[in-house]
Amino acid sequence: MKRPRLLFISNLFPDETERYRGLDNATVLHRLSDSWEIRVLALRPTLKAWLSSGKESWNPRSGDEIFAPNFVPVRYVPRIGDLVNHQLMERALENAMEVQRGKQEFDVVMASWLYPDGWAAAALAKKLGLPLVLIAQGSDVHRYLKVARRRTLILEAVEQSVAVITRSKSLARLLEAAGVPNEKLKPVANGVDSKVFHRNGLGGERENRGLGGEAKVVLFVGNLLPVKNPGLLVRAFGEVVRARPEWRMQLLIAGKGPMEKELKELVEKLGMAGQVTFLGPLPAVEIGERMRAADLLCLSSRNEGLPNVVLESMACGLPVLATDVGGIHEVVDEPWKGLLTPEDDVEAFAQAMEKLLETPLDGKRIAEYGGTLSWERTAAVYQSVLETAVESDSEKSFQLKS
Repeated sequence: MKRPRLLFISNLFPDETERYRGLDNATVLHRLSDSWEIRVLALRPTLKAWLSSGKESWNPRSGDEIFAPNFVPVRYVPRIGDLVNHQLMERALENAMEVQRGKQEFDVVMASWLYPDGWAAAALAKKLGLPLVLIAQGSDVHRYLKVARRRTLILEAVEQSVAVITRSKSLARLLEAAGVPNEKLKPVANGVDSKVFHRNGLGGERENRGLGGEAKVVLFVGNLLPVKNPGLLVRAFGEVVRARPEWRMQLLIAGKGPMEKELKELVEKLGMAGQVTFLGPLPAVEIGERMRAADLLCLSSRNEGLPNVVLESMACGLPVLATDVGGIHEVVDEPWKGLLTPEDDVEAFAQAMEKLLETPLDGKRIAEYGGTLSWERTAAVYQSVLETAVESDSEKSFQLKS
């Protein structure tokens, strides 16, 4: 039986050098690939695209070749780009599509990141007469709806779509408040790879890391960016270190970003150089190992969707301490799973950290819950939405403003 054909469009798709860029999108596509013939236009906004001699090339990760990804360089304008960036992306997509259509026709378009990717994909889908499914990731809702021009363009793209998959219920509520019909919104969290994130081998991981049973190990996983607010975590950790000198404490920071130097200076200033380790970015397998070796996962963000690391932590039986932002409360919704504190409140974060380290939660119970957050569950929702889109009236006309 011939499989339906899906064209996926987004800047959030990994390549050989940025293996974790849009990894959740790639994972979903692999889960769908048994039922769908999938091709990818992976957008790459770059200033070098303005230069005739500034061409860049990207290669797919091993395993992603089945999608024949076309990495499309896109011109963009910094700062004042809201006036034109969506149109520049649309033009780049049109050029890439001329090549792609010569190879294969499609039944449906799916695009991740509402602006400018979603707007450009909506314009392309309209010209091709194809139904469109959009994916809202997080900041493309939390931040961009607050910018008048981007908000207008996001709503135009959504109007063109058959459905909008949101990575959390909170994103769906924000879009509904902005005027998106509730029936278009399909919230579903990402899934967890149970082969990587699980509770098996819990004790051995601590010993392998030289941590022993007495250590109090706090783990952070994420980009070192202002929106993640890792400085709050470091300060709160320092508060607990000072309050409980009898404890042997370690903070492990897995990730990279522009704040790394600033954070290392803060660690030195607080006199904790021996208690904070910067691990850099780690592959998923090692993240799972660190989760099994830790006592607590901490996220101190100012803004989030529903981060995968929270779901993965729970699958490993690791309690979560996080700021109450985005959709985190949708899974950390009971005290036996962890605690949430107000945004930017160092004292509250430190108190919650001390409480969770002093009285550990039931990791087995958390892992049983985390085990239900599977990619199979997530992919089933995508499958249903895409099937409905293909069955819908793709000839229906929507007005997409310029």
